[in-house]
Amino acid sequence: MANLKELKNRISSVKNTQKITSAMKMVAASRLKRAQEAAEAARPYAERMERMMGSILENAGALESAGAMLSGTGSDATQLIVVVTSDRGLCGGFNSSISRASRNRIRALQADNKETKILCVGRKGRDQLKTEFGDTIVETYEGIGKSGVKFDEALGVANKIVEMFEAGEFDVCTIVYNRFVSAITQEVTESQIIPVQLPESDGDAEAQDTGPSASYEFEPSEEEILAELLPANLNVQIFRALLESSASEHGARMSAMDNATRNAGDMIDDLSMIYNRSRQAKITSELIEIISGAEAL
Repeated sequence: MANLKELKNRISSVKNTQKITSAMKMVAASRLKRAQEAAEAARPYAERMERMMGSILENAGALESAGAMLSGTGSDATQLIVVVTSDRGLCGGFNSSISRASRNRIRALQADNKETKILCVGRKGRDQLKTEFGDTIVETYEGIGKSGVKFDEALGVANKIVEMFEAGEFDVCTIVYNRFVSAITQEVTESQIIPVQLPESDGDAEAQDTGPSASYEFEPSEEEILAELLPANLNVQIFRALLESSASEHGARMSAMDNATRNAGDMIDDLSMIYNRSRQAKITSELIEIISGAEAL
């Protein structure tokens, strides 16, 4: 059994750790509110943009002049996986869930004889994937969202993806990120952003929407409008993913630090009980020695 000094030092150490985790929880909670509001505000625009691109995709006339970003290259031999994680840890399973989903997808593609490339947004994703897939990581972006996710940061990532696509470096691009549900729940989401994919249909939404499908007339020309619209859609979808990931990170960190703070409290209680019992046992032992010595006299 540890002596009283060691127990006292352990209790002091755990109390200091509890103060740190409690402070980190409060910081994450304050950042979560702003990040959650930003993510929820971006959803309607991004979802409407996605539905509009899906409607255009169903328009055969538009497809003829759309270009590869909308209709695809006709091949899926080379795939780019954009992995969105955080730069820091201490956020529970936030990063590991993304890395696990990305790893499973990459392995499945490689088993199907597809060439894969990885673009990491966040240091943790690179660190967790580089051991197995280090040769396929083409770029890593760090420091995004330090003071809130900015559209310019998403634009930088999107420009790199467009540059690679126009250079013929990949055929299909999929982004993997955590979608924010609540402070304790984040949903791993895989979304194909190049070429544009038809959004998944919702039975309830279809039941409510019984009107005719949208018909688009392009002016000045389909080529000019789609040349502007397709990169804009890519920027919006990446910005949305970064906002969702930021909110999920703060929620996961707040939940993890709350659990750590409560666990530290439980450990302090257990150590304090052991300390008190050891102290009582030592006092009892000393009293027995004193009484025994007195009786011997």
